[in-house]
Amino acid sequence: MIANNTRNCNNTEDSQSHVHEYLGSTMIAQKNQDPHNHRFAGVTSEAIPCGDSHVHQLLGNSDFYEDHHHEVGATTGPAIPVGNGRHVHFVCGTTTFDDGHVHQFIFATLIEDPIGG
Repeated sequence: MIANNTRNCNNTEDSQSHVHEYLGSTMIAQKNQDPHNHRFAGVTSEAIPCGDSHVHQLLGNSDFYEDHHHEVGATTGPAIPVGNGRHVHFVCGTTTFDDGHVHQFIFATLIEDPIGG
């Protein structure tokens, strides 16, 4: 489930652009019954122009815990410069509802094209 953000963005680029790798862990859910979290990793969509910046979308699955997993989907925030012309994106959201609960997540993507010139 990709978050429906109304950031006035649309992907009008005709050529391929960059993507970001991401990895993270959800926050612990069911703290009083069956405390657990999930891990996830993936690659974002290509850049989607948004105002003076751009965003990316992501959608993937978490790992399994006992008998369930969750989908992790979101639209990133705008680019955050980290020096040398590189950037990351902030991401937060909520997983799908599975096995009677959801998990919150918050992370930053990895930099784009880490060995590129």
